[in-house]
Amino acid sequence: MIIIQDKIVSAEVVEEQFLCNLDACKGACCWEGDAGAPLEDEEVSRLDNIYHQVKDFLSPAGRAAIAAEGRYTFDEEEEVFRTTLIDNGPCAYMTLTPEGKAQCGIEQAWQAGATTFQKPISCHLYPIRVTYNPKTRFEALNYDRWDICTAACDKGKAAQLPVYRFVKAALIRKYGEDFYDELDHYARYKK
Repeated sequence: MIIIQDKIVSAEVVEEQFLCNLDACKGACCWEGDAGAPLEDEEVSRLDNIYHQVKDFLSPAGRAAIAAEGRYTFDEEEEVFRTTLIDNGPCAYMTLTPEGKAQCGIEQAWQAGATTFQKPISCHLYPIRVTYNPKTRFEALNYDRWDICTAACDKGKAAQLPVYRFVKAALIRKYGEDFYDELDHYARYKK
């Protein structure tokens, strides 16, 4: 366990290796699992505000699921908002390339300059999952192991790319440069 500022960071975030291998998994994290991507509270209103900017980047099935169920759903068990799913399967914001690789329609809209919201931070941070403990008031950053990411682990080992460096841009987006620099300094010191 590592404490950076007021965050608890799992040692695996520094020690394990990861580099997405979309040629192998095709972006299965966008359609596997039993729930949509977790959303931060402020992202819920962001989705409401930007939906008209991103809807043309979504699939017809995604737009239909959002029209039927809403732009997000509430997970009562985990007490968190999540992205809507298409028939309990793919994320409603997911699109596919001609090669069958998943892409985020929100991120496509961001890349096209249609919105300033890149995508949910939980997606950007993956394979790191953030949990908050209201009793301790600490956020914990943990490495999420998922068998669909085996090829990403292998590719990360080959590139010698630690998880935290793979998600550098997302960590800076969420916590700022100082947080990332402290984590990087710790990792280099430990090494």
